[in-house]
Amino acid sequence: MPAVNPEILSWAREEAGFTREEAARKLGFQDSGRSSAAQKLELLESGDKEPTRPQLLKMSKQYRRPLITFYMPSHPERSDKGADFRTLSPDYSRKDDVLLEALIRDVKARQSMVRAIMEDEGEAEVLAFVGSHEIEDGSQALVRALRNLLDVELSSYRAQPNVSSAFSLLRDSAERAGIFVILKGDLGHHVSAMSVQVFRGFSISDNVAPFIVINDQDAAQAWSFTLLHEAVHLLLGQTGVSGEYGESEIEKFCDRVAGEFLLPTGELEAISTNGQQSISAIASAISDFASRRRISHSMVTYRAFQVGKIDSDTCYNLLSVFRRQWQTERERIRARSRDEDGGPSFYRVRRHRLGGKITDFVRRMLTAEAVSTSKAAFILGVKSRNVHSLLEVMGPN
Repeated sequence: MPAVNPEILSWAREEAGFTREEAARKLGFQDSGRSSAAQKLELLESGDKEPTRPQLLKMSKQYRRPLITFYMPSHPERSDKGADFRTLSPDYSRKDDVLLEALIRDVKARQSMVRAIMEDEGEAEVLAFVGSHEIEDGSQALVRALRNLLDVELSSYRAQPNVSSAFSLLRDSAERAGIFVILKGDLGHHVSAMSVQVFRGFSISDNVAPFIVINDQDAAQAWSFTLLHEAVHLLLGQTGVSGEYGESEIEKFCDRVAGEFLLPTGELEAISTNGQQSISAIASAISDFASRRRISHSMVTYRAFQVGKIDSDTCYNLLSVFRRQWQTERERIRARSRDEDGGPSFYRVRRHRLGGKITDFVRRMLTAEAVSTSKAAFILGVKSRNVHSLLEVMGPN
């Protein structure tokens, strides 16, 4: 194997958002009488000293780069996440983007392999809906296109027993239409979890194997809206990443279409938001309204603001209330899961995050001997030894 390229060592560190001092600490270097931890790392980055394999393995993990990267003649181009539709806060950290770019690289690599296998096995059918519309067509035209694509009646969606079942109904419909829908908000461990401030959803516009990624660190009530928002991007033929808030014209447009799909404007009149009510009273009314329709409280709040039912200050205060409620509920769920034995198995949770379309595809390809176990593991994001156990899990997602 060729020697390590020292220039890539420093490039990978900088791309990960670490100073030399921070990286040295994370890599376990220690100060000594002769040199500091940072100086020891500098020797490796300058090429004056060859890193050991254990050191490279630590760098690979901390910098979130494949080991082979350090042996390349030049550093790879920065990950192309497509269009960046997000509106980021001033204190947004470059380290957050490192995690996001690693996730996007991973998903894009899986998507490319899925498409290649579909082409090799004669399963590559062109999906006419991808890129079939333009923003100039107007939001109502996109709402109709979305309804035709998914073939889901709003009454059926709302008749589901809970928000999880309602989301599954939409997801199953999207997958039948040809879209791979994945829930993924980390890189395989809770320490790499990304909040919705980093990203809420991601779309890969491909007319054979389109992908939608939904950040499952978000409230489950919001997943349906995100799926629809990203599906609009696919109808417009757009690859890109969306955030918690989007001030651009395209993000507002996708929000409008997804919002109208789940909550037609006329229904908002049923919410009482007169100026005499307190924020807590309005929040209670919106919570009841949203729960009955299997949609998120925040979406109803934003839609109410869009149509002038509430002003910007009330909207901001309500969103803050619902964010605190969600954070409290999430901590309660986490505490309960720590205290309780049992719970869903690793395989069932992973299967739910992957979705039925991709697991069924891999199962068929394995049965047909069109893919190896190692390729199946790569597509599924698990170790090779877990592939067959994962695919043997039957029953609803």
